[in-house]
Amino acid sequence: MQVKIEPSWKKVLSREFDKVYFVKLTEFVRSQYQKSTVYPPPKFIFRAFDLTPFEAVKVIVLGQDPYHGEGQANGLAFAVEPGTRLPPSLQNIYKELKSDLGVGGDINNWAGQGVLLLNATLTVQANSPASHQNMGWEQFTDAVIRTLSDQKDHLVFILWGAYAQKKGLVIDTTKHLVIKSPHPSPFSAYSGFFGSRPFSQCNNYLSLSGEDPITW
Repeated sequence: MQVKIEPSWKKVLSREFDKVYFVKLTEFVRSQYQKSTVYPPPKFIFRAFDLTPFEAVKVIVLGQDPYHGEGQANGLAFAVEPGTRLPPSLQNIYKELKSDLGVGGDINNWAGQGVLLLNATLTVQANSPASHQNMGWEQFTDAVIRTLSDQKDHLVFILWGAYAQKKGLVIDTTKHLVIKSPHPSPFSAYSGFFGSRPFSQCNNYLSLSGEDPITW
């Protein structure tokens, strides 16, 4: 089936789009947008892929669901548009960034540097977290992670929280760096997220691999 996604991703994921689960997923998502409020806006569903083509990917930050509040989800895991009130997890990400590297940045700028900000589930019903889980998105994003792991070398996977770490079990750790810590949510950030220094770890690995570091 025809899917509007960045061409390099369309090429490497082409087999997924004709599978039964993805056809059913497409039908489900289309019906949900027609009958209720769903985030992010339809044009942003595959935004992470559009902003970070397959050949450009150096780092993967794995999230779970899009934000389910009005005006928050923009198609990039953990991100909101500039000027939007920062959700607590993003506030904590910025706190750790400041502590780790002494800088402040905008998460939206990471995508253009090869950081794929990927949610496991790419859509969600308004004010209903996890409402689009177990509908096929997880199978699709598992294929994304597996394809990256198999076809590329020296990537950095940043897995915050148990959910992301379980999803990352398909990663080949013999040729990629996997950085794990608790989730940046206020419920777990003080259990090991703060002080984990994922940003400096990532940049050190990229530099040793001959890649330009990320300007976080």
